[in-house]
Amino acid sequence: MIESTITIRELESHEEDLWDSFAAREPEASFFHQARWRQVLTRRLKKRTFYRSAWRNGSLVGILPLTEIRSRIFGHSLISPGFGICGGIVAADHEVRQALAADAAHLGQSLNVDYVELRHEQSQNIGWLTPAPRFFVFRRDLAAATDENMKAIPRKKRADLRKAIGNSTLRVEHGQNFDAFFQLYSVSLRNLGTPILPRSYYSALMSNFGSQVEISIVHGREYPVAAVMSFRWKDCVYPYYGGAVPEARALHAYDLLYWSVMCRAVERGIKRFDFGRSRAGSTAFDYKSFWGFSPTPLYYQYHLGANGSLPHNSPDNPKFRLFIESWKRLPMPLANAIGPLLARQLG
Repeated sequence: MIESTITIRELESHEEDLWDSFAAREPEASFFHQARWRQVLTRRLKKRTFYRSAWRNGSLVGILPLTEIRSRIFGHSLISPGFGICGGIVAADHEVRQALAADAAHLGQSLNVDYVELRHEQSQNIGWLTPAPRFFVFRRDLAAATDENMKAIPRKKRADLRKAIGNSTLRVEHGQNFDAFFQLYSVSLRNLGTPILPRSYYSALMSNFGSQVEISIVHGREYPVAAVMSFRWKDCVYPYYGGAVPEARALHAYDLLYWSVMCRAVERGIKRFDFGRSRAGSTAFDYKSFWGFSPTPLYYQYHLGANGSLPHNSPDNPKFRLFIESWKRLPMPLANAIGPLLARQLG
C-alpha cells in the first residue's frame, strides 16, 4: 500500500494555470481565489502574498491564498482573501484542509502577526475561533424569463423599479466606461466616510480579468448618476464595487442599475445573481432584503497570535466614528490622494 503524503508549499509562477483550473472546478472556490488576484495585490497594492498549495502524489489537492496586511491602526494580519469577501481554504478532503490550516497558523506565527483570518462561506472544521457571523451575502438563482425575475421582487421595490424603468431621462450603458465609474465610486465612498484604494487598482482588475469584469452606468439627463463594476465567476454575476451621486436615490437609479445587470446576466446565460456582502443592521443589508434576497452568513475564522485579539475594523466600531464623519467632509482631490494610504491597510 502506497502512503499518501501531503506537501504544502508556495505556488510557483508557472503553476498558476494549474491553480486556476483547480479553483474553477471546486464549488468552494470564489472569484478571489484566482491566481490573477495575486498579481493585482502585489503590483498595484504592493502587498506581500502567500499562495499556499497542497500536493499529494504530484497532484494539486488544495489552495489557500493569503495576504499580509501591516497597519499601525488595524494591526498586523494574514487574510484570505486580501481585499475580497470570500476566500479561505479550498481542499479536496478534510486531511488537506487540516494541513493547510496548520500551515497558515505556522506561517502567521513565523511572521508574528496578530491574527490569521480565513473568510469562509461555510464554517470549516479546523479548530479555529469562529465568532458569530457579522457579515452576510445575498444570492439567488435567476429565472430564464424577465417576467419571472420581476415577480420575484417584492411589490414595494418592484414599484420603485418600474418608476426608474419608465423614466425617459435615464439610460443604462454596459461596457468599459472606467472614468465614469471611478468618478461615481470615489464620490460615493467619500460620502460614506470610507477611504478608496488607488485608481490603478480598479483599472488593473479590468486589464487582468478581461471579460470577467464589466462596468454598468446609469446616465441621467445631464451626467452619469450611478455605476457598478461587476465580476463574473462560473455561473454567477457579482455587482461588487458600486457608487452613485446623492440624487440617484430619488431617481431610483440604483434599482435600475442592478435590474439591468440582472437582465444582462440572463441574456448571457448566467444562472445566479450575487448582491455581495453586507454587515447585519446596515442600510445595504436592508436594501438587499427589500429586493427579496435572503441573507446567508459568512464564517470568518481566526487563529490568534501570542498578543492578538479578534479584530473589529468595521464602520460600526465606535472608535472610528469621528474619523468617518471627518472623512465625509474632505474635498474629493484630497480624499482620493490620501485614501489609498489608509485603504491599503484595511484588507
